[in-house]
Formats: sequence, C-alpha cells, structure tokens
Amino acid sequence: MTLEDVKPGRQLNAVWAKKYMTKIVSAEDAVKVIKSGDKVVVQPGCAAPLELIKPMVDRKEELYGVDIYHILVVGDLPYTKPGMEKHFRHKAFFIGGNTRKAVNEGRAEFIPIFLSEVTLLFKKGIIVPDVSLIHVSPPDEHGFCSYGIDVGNIKTPAEKSRVVVAQVNKQMPRGLGNSFIHVNKIDYIVEVDEPLMELPQVDPNADKSTLKVYDKIGRNVAEMIPDGATLQMGIGAIPDSVLNYLKDRNDLGVHTEMFSDGIIELVEEGIINGEKKTLHQGKIIAGFCLGTRRSYDFLDNNPIIEFHPQEYVNDPFIISKNDKMIAINSAIEIDLTGQVCSDSIGTRFYSGIGGQVDFIRGASHSEGGKPIIALPSATKDEKISRIVPTLKPGAGVVTSRGDVHYVVTEYGTVNLFGKTVQERARELIKISHPKFRDELTEFAKQTYKI
Repeated sequence: MTLEDVKPGRQLNAVWAKKYMTKIVSAEDAVKVIKSGDKVVVQPGCAAPLELIKPMVDRKEELYGVDIYHILVVGDLPYTKPGMEKHFRHKAFFIGGNTRKAVNEGRAEFIPIFLSEVTLLFKKGIIVPDVSLIHVSPPDEHGFCSYGIDVGNIKTPAEKSRVVVAQVNKQMPRGLGNSFIHVNKIDYIVEVDEPLMELPQVDPNADKSTLKVYDKIGRNVAEMIPDGATLQMGIGAIPDSVLNYLKDRNDLGVHTEMFSDGIIELVEEGIINGEKKTLHQGKIIAGFCLGTRRSYDFLDNNPIIEFHPQEYVNDPFIISKNDKMIAINSAIEIDLTGQVCSDSIGTRFYSGIGGQVDFIRGASHSEGGKPIIALPSATKDEKISRIVPTLKPGAGVVTSRGDVHYVVTEYGTVNLFGKTVQERARELIKISHPKFRDELTEFAKQTYKI
C-alpha cells in the first residue's frame, strides 16, 4: 500500500505526505525502538495493534523488564504466557479473560483504578510512557489519522509518550470527535490492510433459561427509562435486553464509556437522536467501541458519534450535566447492606473497577438521573445466590453502600438510597431468588435484627 492508496494524489506534495513516506518501516524494525526497562502503552479493545505486538514479543530474548499497560484487549496476548515474566510484565487497568489467569498466577499485575482516572495517570506524569503502540486509520487530506474504534484509553498516553509507533490500517474506520493524531506526531509507521478484531455481543453458549432471566431484567430496567433520557450501558445480554424494550421511547441520548452493535437499530429508527440531551446535543459521546463489523461501518465518518478521551467521557461531573442520565451497570454479587462487588470473586481478580463508579456517581447527581445496578438473582445453575448475606472474604467493593441506589434483578426493582441497613436487607430479599430468601431472611434477623 502506498500513500496514493490512502489519499488523493494532489496531497502527495504536502509536507506531511513526504514525512509520512519517510516513516514507513517494517513491524520488525519499528519495535526495535523498545528497550529493556521501557514502559509501553498498547491501544486496547478490538483496536489492539497485533501486527506490532507479535514482533515485539519475538524480541523477548533481547528485552527484560518491559512493563506493558492497557485495559482489556481482545485477541491473543503472548506477553502474558508462562515464561515471559522476566521479559514482559503486563500491568492491567482492567482484566480480560485472556489476562485473568496471568494476573491471578502472578505473571501480570492489576492496578485498581476508576476508568476516569486511567488516562490521568499519564496526563499527570504518574506513569511516564516510553513507547505507545497505536492502531489508526490512514491520514486524511490534512495529515490526521483517527484512532478509530478506541480513542478513550490511548489518545492521552500517546500524547505523553517519547515514541509513537502506529499500525496504519486501511480498514480502520474514521471515528470522529477528539480522536485524531497528526502524521507529524508519529515516529514510525507500519502499514497494514486487515480486518479488525470483533467482539460479538451475545454469548453463543447461553441457554434459553439464562436468556429469559436477562430478558426479564432488561424489561425491569427499561421501565425506569423515560423519554428524553441519556443512556450509559455496556456490552452483553443485559444491555441488549434493555435496548429491546426501548422501541416505544422518544428522543433518547447516549453518553457512555463504550458502545456496541445494540444501539444501531435505535439510532436508525430515530429513537436515539440526542435531541433532548443537555450536553452535546444530538451527539453520541463515547470513549471506544467493542463490537462487530456492523458497529465499525456504522461509526465510520458518522457525525452523530463523537469519541473523547476517557478522562472526559467518564468524569462524573461531566456525566452529571446530562439530565435524566441513566447509568446501567452489573455486578458479581451484592450484600444485604448494598455493597457491590464487580471486580473479583473473593480474592481472585476477575475484571476491574472500570467505569461503574464514574457513571453511578454521575447519574446520581444528574437532574432526574438514575444509577442502576442490574444482575441476575442467582448463578446460571441457581446454586448460588448473587444477593448474599456478606461478600466473599477478600471480595472488592466497587460501588460502596453509600453510592448504591437502584438494584434490579429478574424479580423486580428496589431503591436503597436513603434507607437503613434493615430496610435495605428487606428490600434486597424481595428481589432475591426465591430459593435463597429464607436463608437471607434468617441472616438478616440474626445480624441486623429486622
């Protein structure tokens, strides 16, 4: 691929175009800039620059003590495999399924942090990155490349890096907003032409009974969403189920850390139009996209979508400026006092804090806002309640009992805000799975004297 393939020939005389040509190298040569002891930031999600990661890892015998920072990445991460510990050390801001074992076995490490503050670590110089590995679109006629489907967690670190290595992909869509880097700011360019990774929304292994539970939760949540609301929701069965019940709403907006395929139909039908938003009217505000080709084609050069760095998107004070802000988040378990565990199963780290608290706090301060924790009442096999007497020993409290408001299961909705511990216990038992209500009631009687 040459620059003629990227933009019209009339641009080839531009100063940036000449610089672009001098920066093109092979992936193997580009990653030679990484030295032992360096701090390397990798663009995450489905935008991970895999063509740069592989040759970096191939140099393992030359490298020792390289720290690699990112949130969840979709795809194979060879630097987390056994035997890589002396060469590479992944430091995760959010744990994915492909890094969970490495974190819990000590080959990688976890940094508990609000998603709104991840990029601030770099902005404030708490972490000073040596190299950023990014994945961007070809430059436009002015020399600007878009970070494409993941802007929120890479733009700020890249701007603070000593060296920027870019995988320039002809198939990376051009996401709009505060989402660009100029060719002049890139040190090495590796050109590729390959499909992006995809993350399907619905678990293909989910059985009908499980999907039925999610459907009931989605209906209960949707009942709380009025016309003109602004939504935050992630990926998975619960958000999909909520969206299915919003087809009779009007003038919905979106301000969310990430989005996926689920919103597209509502945008195309005019249900999500942002017309009643009180911040960024008419725009979908997000940090990144985790989805399939359908999402990538939808966002390409689409003026309704604005990507921004995560320190902006997830700032609770920014979020709260959206009236009727509805934040929908999930949990692993919640105890009878309202403590929400979302990042671990006991002492075993599972995911991370992410943006849950950012949006719970933002929605709670929004005019007419509703912060929601939605979860099934029990595990898939119905052997373990997810509303529990106490959290498992070592479990992390992500949303505190002081932050929690609405809790939703397939059995209903309760609001814990302003309620005593005894009142909370009674309310949560009402929406727990019937198999566990007697056990929970007995605990509450003995412990909280209800």
